[in-house]
Amino acid sequence: MHDDNQVTRRNFIKNSAGAAVALSIPSIIPASAFGANDRVRVAVLGVNGRGQNHISGFSNLSNVELATFCDPDNNILQTRAKEYTAKTGKTVKTENDLRKVFDDKTIDAVSIATPNHWHALAAIWAMQAGKDVYVEKPGSHNLSEGRKMIDAAKKYKRVVQHGVQLRSSVALQEAVKHMRDGLIGNVYMARGLVYKWRPDIGDRGTSPVPEGLNYDLWTGPAEMKPFSKNYVHYDWHWHWNYGNGDIGNQGIHETDMCMWGLGVDTFPEKITSSGGKFLWDDAKETPELLSSSFVYPKEKKIIEFEVRPWMTNEEGGVGIGNIFYGSEGYLVVKGYDFYETFLGKDKKPGPTRKAGGDHFKNFIDAVVARDPKICNGPVETAHLSSGLAHLGNIAYRTGRALTFDPKTEKFVGDDDANKYLTRKYRGPYTIPATV
Repeated sequence: MHDDNQVTRRNFIKNSAGAAVALSIPSIIPASAFGANDRVRVAVLGVNGRGQNHISGFSNLSNVELATFCDPDNNILQTRAKEYTAKTGKTVKTENDLRKVFDDKTIDAVSIATPNHWHALAAIWAMQAGKDVYVEKPGSHNLSEGRKMIDAAKKYKRVVQHGVQLRSSVALQEAVKHMRDGLIGNVYMARGLVYKWRPDIGDRGTSPVPEGLNYDLWTGPAEMKPFSKNYVHYDWHWHWNYGNGDIGNQGIHETDMCMWGLGVDTFPEKITSSGGKFLWDDAKETPELLSSSFVYPKEKKIIEFEVRPWMTNEEGGVGIGNIFYGSEGYLVVKGYDFYETFLGKDKKPGPTRKAGGDHFKNFIDAVVARDPKICNGPVETAHLSSGLAHLGNIAYRTGRALTFDPKTEKFVGDDDANKYLTRKYRGPYTIPATV
């Protein structure tokens, strides 16, 4: 038996049949590796929910070949493969174990749409195996994982795209430029809004593991708990063992937009959160309603963030999105591809635009060029936007105002809060101490 802390992706590779192949993968693929007529071979990890969008997104790109689908639920996996064949006439390889995908030297990139608790480990293992990575939001399940992902991307010279597709919106890129150019003056506050319909999920208790599901693989680095239909396949979002609540779900798009629009590239120093469960007596552990404040004293900026789960008014027409407040006006972001501005005391309508973008194409362009700087949502955004959500959740879980040191990425004089910055990993699914 291996000590849990000693089992890493490298140990797995060395002990696997593909050891020589996997270890021979170069850490840098030269730009010439992808010729004009060559395709980037992509594997999609997790094909139940958001993974379907990944399949569709990459299928639309002429220079991409969807090579492999991977999911620990073989029922869903085979269904997706059959759907893909019926739609495209093409066949795709299927795997239950993502480690076999990493050992496949013909795979150039992986697209990760697993539950949150798998995101960082899958990304790091993929980078160690020489793959480029598109990883869904949140990039990390806890704050320490985000820093490890940055370190891995740098060490293995990998292209990493965080799945915050609003970064590729032409309209929102324009909105940020307006704020940088002073359209609404000194931008001092960002508000993030996540008002989504989240009903009672009940409490279905425990039950036998369904046939076809590899529950050990699904659980991965998380603590092993008796199987419950309240976890698999969507409601894991509302359990701390796997998810991060709605601030760490839909909310990552908005935490990212808040930081991008404000122009802050570090974590806040003061964090407060309050909320709880007020509607349903169900199996959810994460709060239904959460209000958080993130203060940047040195920059004189503040982020306010609110999650609401049910019937509610909108703010400035926004239910999912952001509002930025400046000394000369305010700017509203609705969804992923629309903004409008209101200027002066009289709120005179200013510039507005609706226009999207292709976040998957942006990733592939960066892969082909071997240039991470092309990515609109680079690995740093995975750490920052996900980390902001983690800080808000930690303030809620500790029940007090917290002081954070952005340089050390630790809470100041608070051992209890610092315990939430990482987790105990279940071997052999262990984030390596050093990547």
